[in-house]
Amino acid sequence: MNFGRILTAMVTPFKENGDVNSEKVNELVEYLIANGTEGIVVAGTTGESPTLTNEEKLSLFKQVVETVNGRVPVIAGTGSNNTRASIELTKKAEALGVNGIMLVVPYYNKPSQEGLYQHFKAIAQETSLPVMLYNIPGRTSVNMTPETIIRLSKVDNIVCVKEASGNLEAMAKIIEETDDNFSLYSGDDSLTIPVLAIGGTGIVSVSSHVIGNEMQSMVTAFLNGNTIEASAIHRRLLPIMKALFTAPNPTPVKAALVLKGIDVGSVRLPLVPLNDQEIAALEQALQPILNKN
Repeated sequence: MNFGRILTAMVTPFKENGDVNSEKVNELVEYLIANGTEGIVVAGTTGESPTLTNEEKLSLFKQVVETVNGRVPVIAGTGSNNTRASIELTKKAEALGVNGIMLVVPYYNKPSQEGLYQHFKAIAQETSLPVMLYNIPGRTSVNMTPETIIRLSKVDNIVCVKEASGNLEAMAKIIEETDDNFSLYSGDDSLTIPVLAIGGTGIVSVSSHVIGNEMQSMVTAFLNGNTIEASAIHRRLLPIMKALFTAPNPTPVKAALVLKGIDVGSVRLPLVPLNDQEIAALEQALQPILNKN
């Protein structure tokens, strides 16, 4: 199964005092659905999950589920490096009506491949929800191998993986050696078309906050066989995608949303806002889409 082609890993709007801005959560959800998003991931890394309390996460899950009201899937980021805590949060998220959960590779404690397998299997067995695995070695310091992902795909409700290793060879192996109903999503915006080309399903995106419709056009063109058009859009969007990662995520994309008129506020420490020079460079890169507004 899949949750759509373009999923957005949603930022968490904050007030000036750093509290979650629930009013802006509703506005952001409506904006995303209107601008090419087919599924929303709540409280992932882009949502600054390391700095959110469990109470804040659960409040976000509840609010987004209610606001979305069945229009697109809502996937809750309930993974951590604590298996028991992840199970507990997953059960609470399921009770709130989310459509799936995303589980990141445990960070800091550096488990073995067998440890990863047992961790994800243990959580999956405690929920009836479909599970998205999330491999992002650049942030966790552990790479989940294709063999482990293929093994986990045999667990009934583990249905897809967000693969942010950037390794197309590994992704091809996963796609080739898992059942057709197991989906692979790119975790890197710039690899959306390459991943589709090797049989991937889509993208869990940061850039779709600001170029969601353009990414939809690109993906649709590619799937319709218009590869020249799709690759031209890809090349045109690449500088914007690159600009959104010039500082630790989600700092640039939050600034970009503010430039587009969606005031999601700033980031929580230990992240810091962009400086004036960085904002000017971002605004320059975003000119093609800001001029459309």
